[in-house]
Amino acid sequence: MPTTEEFLTASAWSAALAGVLALLAIAAFLFKWGIRFRLVGATGFTIVLTAGLFALGLVPISRVEIPGAVRFTVVYDNGAEQATIAVPPTISRSELEATLQQAASDLFSPGRMSQGTDDLRIRARAIVHPREGVSKPLYIGEVRRSLFVRDDENMTVEIDDRKLAELPKSPAS
Repeated sequence: MPTTEEFLTASAWSAALAGVLALLAIAAFLFKWGIRFRLVGATGFTIVLTAGLFALGLVPISRVEIPGAVRFTVVYDNGAEQATIAVPPTISRSELEATLQQAASDLFSPGRMSQGTDDLRIRARAIVHPREGVSKPLYIGEVRRSLFVRDDENMTVEIDDRKLAELPKSPAS
């Protein structure tokens, strides 16, 4: 992932290119070249690109990684206060807790709408197969965090040990 310094360097190069294109566009108008309007468009696009690269250079891009979290898939997200993630059926209790914390970090967005609540609720589910041809979703845990505060210290993780016990045991256990 590019760093903020790399974005600032790219914006400097892009600004230099925009300056060269602007000089070419001015020369094209002075000498009535046929490509003068194309040069104006290329200059404008390069200026917009430069502004975007500069903005990315100002805001640090970071992703929190929670140790012990396993990969998950977002299977439902209403863009507001509810989301559901799918986890593997061989997940352990400690992995589930770390994965729920990771999902809470990954799915936080200041653009989420509040639908009468100030909490984002993320539920974790796994699919088990009690018999051939039958699939059963088990909701094994959830995390609740603030919709508005990125570093929520009041985040709560709840794990349903009864349903977690219904999951098949991993081969390593």
